[in-house]
Amino acid sequence: MTETTRRDEIAAGLAGVEATIAEACRAAGRTREELTLVAVSKTYPASDVRLLASLGVRDVGENRDQEASVKARECADLGLTWHFIGQLQTNKVRSVVGYADVVHSVDRPRLVTALSHEAVRAGREITCLVQVALDDDPGRGGVVPAQVKALADAIAEAEGVRLGGVMAVAPLGEEPGRAFARLREIARAVRADHPEADVISAGMSGDLAEAVANGATHLRVGTALLGRRKPFVR
Repeated sequence: MTETTRRDEIAAGLAGVEATIAEACRAAGRTREELTLVAVSKTYPASDVRLLASLGVRDVGENRDQEASVKARECADLGLTWHFIGQLQTNKVRSVVGYADVVHSVDRPRLVTALSHEAVRAGREITCLVQVALDDDPGRGGVVPAQVKALADAIAEAEGVRLGGVMAVAPLGEEPGRAFARLREIARAVRADHPEADVISAGMSGDLAEAVANGATHLRVGTALLGRRKPFVR
């Protein structure tokens, strides 16, 4: 496939996503400016990130440090905002802090401590979102709703990091709108203590409209932009 053909493919995907967002905004009485589209580029090469950037996408999300760190270096000249959205092991924190501007998946105090330490060491400030578990599946990450307040407070008090808000993935088998409505209430409770923590990261390719209807500010979209995933080849 030529670069021109791939650019046309991605441009068509982006146009489709933007049309979906526009319709969801109309239905919810919101403006497009309230929403940040995070293009999830996992398993796709740095060349796709460059094409996305050429089409005006400025926010890129990655799930795995091994892949993300390479792409962030290869695209360092583009001035993009990098979002780490996967489960994060503490032994990967130093690497992630080197390129990520936002970490969506903060779900335990030990991770807050590690992020704070490495951010201070690197002279950076990292925006952190509390990942909320909206189901009972520990394999998907996240902190139970009852523990969100304590974790949010810990982020707010730590050096080198900034509490941005909350993130969640819609549970499998549940109507996304109901799940995101719960997340919206949790986000409201967090903002009551921390008014500046106004980010709600929710919604992916299949549930964008439900996320927008329930106050999402950041949409994490991969498949609808870049196509069905294939094994990552560097």
